Amino acid sequence: MAAPTPKFLKGQLLLDSGQLNGSFFQRTVLLICEHNAEGAFGLVLNRSAGNKVGEVIVADLPDALKESPLFLGGPVQPTALSYLHSDNFIPDGNISISDGEGNIFPNLNLGHSLDDLVEIGESFSPTKKVKMFAGYAGWSPGQLEDEMKRKSWLTFPASLELVFDIPPETLWQKILKSKGGWRNKLLSQMPDNLSWN
Repeated sequence: MAAPTPKFLKGQLLLDSGQLNGSFFQRTVLLICEHNAEGAFGLVLNRSAGNKVGEVIVADLPDALKESPLFLGGPVQPTALSYLHSDNFIPDGNISISDGEGNIFPNLNLGHSLDDLVEIGESFSPTKKVKMFAGYAGWSPGQLEDEMKRKSWLTFPASLELVFDIPPETLWQKILKSKGGWRNKLLSQMPDNLSWN
């Protein structure tokens, strides 16, 4: 029997349940960064922008960040910058927070400030991980709850490994297989376009 879906989904992953064909969200994995009565905010983890960060963001970023891939966080405000960061050297993910960012789950933080991103990029920690996004996914009050009732999304617990370490092009399939069940296995093996079958 499936566990009940929590009322608010902050810190959870949402996966296309196979009902989002033809939309921006087809085969996506989203991390819900904020979810409350006012709505929800999330970032698509597995949609590459096809650019390196330094090709798109005009800022004096450290070279390691400039060479990082840029991801499409969602279709809302495609010029808005967001980033997820983690560092095992910083206990519980606490970092000086100047722009209202907050923990998504232990040792994973969301940021939007370029100044903070430069500071993170210049730190010498070998365990630092950063993933940068253009745009985001947003839901008005009740909208995500309605999509959950229509079974548009499957949920899965987020982890640092899933956010940073699994290749984006295999993330959706890998999580579906991890969820188990014949339907999820079948869904993970379906081609993008059923006419290819």
